[in-house]
Amino acid sequence: MSDEGARAYLPERLTLSALRRAAATCRGCPLYKDATQTVFGDGLVRARLMLVGEQPGDKEDLAGEPFVGPAGRILDQGLEGAGIDRDEVYITNAVKHFKFTERGKRRIHKKPNLSEIRACRPWLDAEVEVVRPAGIVALGATAAQALFGPQFKVSQQRGELVESDLAPLATATVHPSSILRSPDAESRRAAIDEFTKDLQAVARRLG
Repeated sequence: MSDEGARAYLPERLTLSALRRAAATCRGCPLYKDATQTVFGDGLVRARLMLVGEQPGDKEDLAGEPFVGPAGRILDQGLEGAGIDRDEVYITNAVKHFKFTERGKRRIHKKPNLSEIRACRPWLDAEVEVVRPAGIVALGATAAQALFGPQFKVSQQRGELVESDLAPLATATVHPSSILRSPDAESRRAAIDEFTKDLQAVARRLG
């Protein structure tokens, strides 16, 4: 792994299309070896809102697009409930390759470690620089700590505004995949309602 991580692969001219092409060849950390492909961010070039998750899952790894699996459906539900058009949002992940362990024929999500998150950070920084969102929302603990520092705790600071150089409005909420792990239908509905309220608050603040 290069000491520079993804930085060695950044194109000279930063555009989303150039970044996406360059990221497809990234070898900045070992995760590329087992992943099907790089899953880069997707969405409006000048989106006012950027959503950042942890990493692509199994369905995203196969499709090459972020948030298209079960967690993506929860995200879509929350965005719709908040009156946010997904087509006007930029959606990405802190880590661009799927990290997993194999269990039989299934590929089970495995949390990326700090060195992998750091290696991939230049891609995320470049996306923020190009998109220049007015608001950025971290989805889940890994994304929140990648963006706001290791001391950030979503369980305690969910929905709070964070002072950040990344965007005028910065905050965090849960990752949609955590809602999928709800023990029953009632708790899942409640979790979706809370998630939607978080996104509604962001929408109000962005005007």
